[in-house]
Amino acid sequence: MEKLRGLVAAPFTPMDAQGELAPDKIETLARLYEKNGVVGAFICGSTGEGVSLTFEEKIQVMEKWGKAKGDKLKALFMLGGTCLKEMQQLALHARNCGLDGISILCPFYFRPGSVGRLVEFCKLVADTVPEMPFYYYHIPALTGGHFSMASFLALAEDQVPNLAGIKYTAHDIMDFHTCRMFRDGKYDILWGVDEALLSGLAAGAEGAVGSTYNYAAPLYNSIIDAFRNKNLAEAERLQQSAVRMVALLVKYGGVGAGKAFMKLIGLDCGWFRPPVSSPSEEDISALKKELEGIGFFEFCSKL
Repeated sequence: MEKLRGLVAAPFTPMDAQGELAPDKIETLARLYEKNGVVGAFICGSTGEGVSLTFEEKIQVMEKWGKAKGDKLKALFMLGGTCLKEMQQLALHARNCGLDGISILCPFYFRPGSVGRLVEFCKLVADTVPEMPFYYYHIPALTGGHFSMASFLALAEDQVPNLAGIKYTAHDIMDFHTCRMFRDGKYDILWGVDEALLSGLAAGAEGAVGSTYNYAAPLYNSIIDAFRNKNLAEAERLQQSAVRMVALLVKYGGVGAGKAFMKLIGLDCGWFRPPVSSPSEEDISALKKELEGIGFFEFCSKL
């Protein structure tokens, strides 16, 4: 299976002022990515509020991305993590929409008791569309699925033939690197910690998925270029800009503040749905001033 190399954005799901879907803005998101060197979209994950959308809304988002992605972008859809039947239905629709891959979370309510049970659950979804690349989305801080991904690959390689890789959103560099080297790099292990991209590159990452690639892709592409050119001092300097930016994201509300960054680059995607909180207008004004102070508008993505 073709590996993803470069930046893959985790798209925000656009909403209107009433908190309803604004799917027509997905086309603008896709063009934003193409213009700023983003190679793909990991849709309806944490940033995309997949757990806050209805089945019908996920279908709408999926269909819009199927049309908007064009020939240049790869589009992966995160199906969910708790309802097996729904994920199987969504997987079939993803295939029919011409998407490039599917993904699921670790079930986070009735959580599997072992990595073996997790692999069995993944197989039930992946087998629904055996011709589609399947990615496991490892984000244990939110799901509680604190399993070794190296152990996951060792069990899954025989049970899930269409396993393409893992979206790895955790800080365990040793486990990440072990996954990268498994079977001589057979699987696509996508780095998922934006503020530590340089660490991921040093551990062998070739592709990375993140929310801040929506609005700061030029910065991260510069980090990648500096690393590849063995200019580590420059890569570290640029990574520190990312660290400062993410610190402001956290300061102004974390995931819920991400859409404020989008407003500030000129693309209004609405706000997150409850229970995620969103910054006030006063907060946004203060955020803008602090972002100016770190040079954000010099390295941010441009519409």
